Amino acid sequence: MRKTMKDKNIKPTDSELEILQILWKSGYSTVKNVNDELNKLRSVGYTTTLKTMQIMFEKELLGRERSGRSHTYVPLIKENETKNMLLDKVLQTVFAGSASKLVMQALGQNKASKKEISEIKKFLNDLENEEI
Repeated sequence: MRKTMKDKNIKPTDSELEILQILWKSGYSTVKNVNDELNKLRSVGYTTTLKTMQIMFEKELLGRERSGRSHTYVPLIKENETKNMLLDKVLQTVFAGSASKLVMQALGQNKASKKEISEIKKFLNDLENEEI
């Protein structure tokens, strides 16, 4: 059974979030596969990845199944719920609950592509039409 963010006071660390991102994409993976993916981003030792994933298993962020001589890991927390919880924390603590300030800061810091701007406009139009 997947945990929800409300089931426990789950707050993944930055390293745990990197691993979760990989597992949310693949659905499940071995430590070796996760470590290989992490090393595409930055240098990480196998034992560091193994220890982090063991801690995540103990924290019930990951499930684990024996598969021959190795273990296969699967995320137990949902991607969307995790992102919503983290975003809400940033929104409340950094932007005093102001969604517009958060969006303007994000768009001011990073150049959005034409496609992204188009998607944002469509999203805002859809939101505006829902309120009417």
